[in-house]
Amino acid sequence: MQTPLAVSEFIVPRWIIPIEPAGVVLEGHAIAVAADGRIVDVLPLADLRERYVADRETTLPDHVVTPGLFNLHTHAAMTLLRGVGDDLPLMQWLTTRIWPAETALLSEDFVAAGTRLACLEMLKGGTTCFADMYFYPEVAGKAAREIGIRTHLGITVIDLPTVAGGDADDYLDRGLAMYDRLRNDPLLSFSFAPHAPYTISDETFRRIAMLIGQTGLPMQIHLHETEGEIEREVAQHGVRPILRLERLGFINASLTAVHAVHLDAGEIRLFAERGVSIAHCPASNLKLASGIAPIARCLDAGINVGIGTDGTASNNRLDMPGEMRLAALLAKGASGRADVFGAHRVLHAATLAGAKATGLDDRIGSIIAGKQADLAAFDLSALEFNPVFDAASHLVFVAGRESVTDVWVAGKRVVQKRQFVADGARAAEGRGASDIALWQNRTRSQLAARQ
Repeated sequence: MQTPLAVSEFIVPRWIIPIEPAGVVLEGHAIAVAADGRIVDVLPLADLRERYVADRETTLPDHVVTPGLFNLHTHAAMTLLRGVGDDLPLMQWLTTRIWPAETALLSEDFVAAGTRLACLEMLKGGTTCFADMYFYPEVAGKAAREIGIRTHLGITVIDLPTVAGGDADDYLDRGLAMYDRLRNDPLLSFSFAPHAPYTISDETFRRIAMLIGQTGLPMQIHLHETEGEIEREVAQHGVRPILRLERLGFINASLTAVHAVHLDAGEIRLFAERGVSIAHCPASNLKLASGIAPIARCLDAGINVGIGTDGTASNNRLDMPGEMRLAALLAKGASGRADVFGAHRVLHAATLAGAKATGLDDRIGSIIAGKQADLAAFDLSALEFNPVFDAASHLVFVAGRESVTDVWVAGKRVVQKRQFVADGARAAEGRGASDIALWQNRTRSQLAARQ
């Protein structure tokens, strides 16, 4: 008889939704996790115990375990601006509330404090990786790393001076220096993150294209978020923003189009042919009255659609379970097709699709041997979940972020029984109240001074 192999942990829930293979809910199975954070195997529990011996076993008798959720688009530090620009359309929101607030408040300390709060909120809601686009990305990356959440950092670029950079070249130079310093961190990955076509010149785009060729990094950009954005671009450049980016060489599989609310049939076809991904942010799109993205048609075309929250200044939550439910219902209602964006497909969008968009799908996004054990456990024991005929359906259409009890990142438990247990997360939680008080007072003073 073969000697069982030693592993670090058995995770034994009632159900596992592995994402790969698609549409599967496993019952009576367990996950073996190695000391280095990798998933070793997923098998029926009896078979797992025959092949492996674990240092510890975590039993979750009423839980469903999924890959950790991937928030494909947010601005983490803007958690400190939650609620300061409600009930305004995008450009008015930016020009009258957000950009003036950032001019007055933006600093490395602001980004560190806001990112810490965002990471804690996301982890407690089952998010184990997020794609960030904001100023001082190195500060954000270090704050997230200390807490223990996986982070895809955007090298933010904008053709506007701020306290974080004088011009586009300055942002790029600082971002590339950050990339060189942090590129070997196992919890960090990177992309270029020009803000939007209306804030980026062709000259800056050309430099970004050259740098993408040199580094192989992907790109994320706000694109076709509002009709007004498209109209301004047509007036200035003579073409819609997507065609402008196509002429500059960006419409390819390394691109994540954030929002992509206003797409015509030709643009959907182009995205599908070129392998472009979409970061769908339904709550932010609704709150800013930007519109409803044609997700059903994008899915029909075979486009890789992930889900993001956007920042709390326009959502106002970093709530991926809530975003999943909203995305599913919006797609059904807008298309008139009840079969669109079913539970399994939405779970794929919130996990593996985000990993694919960022080039991380060989490491995370599904529960299969060899990938990192980034996992979230949802408790379905309460009265309002029962009876449970379909755990995937309940996860998307019944559960919420309050159902998350346990979270692992790279095999390390960060949240246990709804409490932070990793040292970095506990330390960040401990200073959270003082962070909130400090920046709330500064923000109130800034807003009062502008009235």
